[in-house]
Amino acid sequence: PRAAAAPAAASVRRFASRESWDAPDDVDLDSVAYGFMASQALFSALEIGIFDHIAAGDAAGLDVAALKKLCACDAPRLQTLLTALVAIKCLRRSPEGLYTLSPNTAQSMVTSSKHFYGDYLKFQIGRQFYQRMGALPEVMLTGKAPSYASWFSDPEVAQTYTQAQHNGSVATAKYLVKKKLQLGGISSMLDVGGGSGAFSYVFTGATPGLKSTVLELPEVCRTGEKIKAQQPQDVQDRVQFVHLDATSPKWPVPDEAFDVVLMSYISGSVPEAIIVDLYANAMKALKSGGRLLVHDFMVNDSLDGPALGALWGLQHVTVNADGLGLCPAEIIERMGKAGFDKSKCETVEMIQGMTKLIVAHKS
Repeated sequence: PRAAAAPAAASVRRFASRESWDAPDDVDLDSVAYGFMASQALFSALEIGIFDHIAAGDAAGLDVAALKKLCACDAPRLQTLLTALVAIKCLRRSPEGLYTLSPNTAQSMVTSSKHFYGDYLKFQIGRQFYQRMGALPEVMLTGKAPSYASWFSDPEVAQTYTQAQHNGSVATAKYLVKKKLQLGGISSMLDVGGGSGAFSYVFTGATPGLKSTVLELPEVCRTGEKIKAQQPQDVQDRVQFVHLDATSPKWPVPDEAFDVVLMSYISGSVPEAIIVDLYANAMKALKSGGRLLVHDFMVNDSLDGPALGALWGLQHVTVNADGLGLCPAEIIERMGKAGFDKSKCETVEMIQGMTKLIVAHKS
């Protein structure tokens, strides 16, 4: 399965570059302990449309009476939510009591903005992962948690997750091919656990003649096929979905058939014991001179941050209790065990403070 995708890359780089976690010499216990309240204020505002209503209203802002009507919440609790949103700087309130959006909110939390990733926060983080994190203490003690495969066997879960992650994955894929990776004249790609197919759509769209095979769980493939139908016909013709649980020991693809094997948000979503097997399967599928691309949430090899990469690794524990917290050294060590030359592996920073890309080459 494709693990949780990061939000739209341009917005995430600005967000993740904040130093609120790393600047103090000591932990701000209250901010950490009560942070879940701010998260739910943000998710609730997205759910009832506060940001979109303000964006569509008068430039001077909207008062609480107008927002009560627009949000269908004619009760004092809406004022309580608005006050919380002002306090955490999502909104601004004028002396006249008019509410406007902060710059970051206007850019990233309004549906009409090209940098919008509120759907990702509302559906995937707010409705799914937020709930899973509540089980973390029990998972830490018992080691019992659902796998991504069992979680995604529920059609509703699979559809919500896959649809929510799509826009963020498209933005990340575009950033990758534009700023970080030269695809060259490749003709065949294997997108393992490719989710909605976002990376495949971007890569094929940027590379004439490139064909991509997306390996995914059946319920995820069903949503991916619907999203594929919205792509340009030329891209549709060059991307195919094939059913597969990525943890399966054998992949339904020929050996030495692909120029690129991509694993984005996969290595942190499977049990640690099978990561080497994943990379060994990639080695078998690659042509001589082909590349394995591993993109995921990672911390630095020093294992002291960055904080958002570390927290994403912790979140994965709730749906992958036997997984590995990732850093470049751990990835490269396992690439070496799978037959790749460790000395030729490259580490590339992707979404600042959250994700990295490791590139391995088949000789």
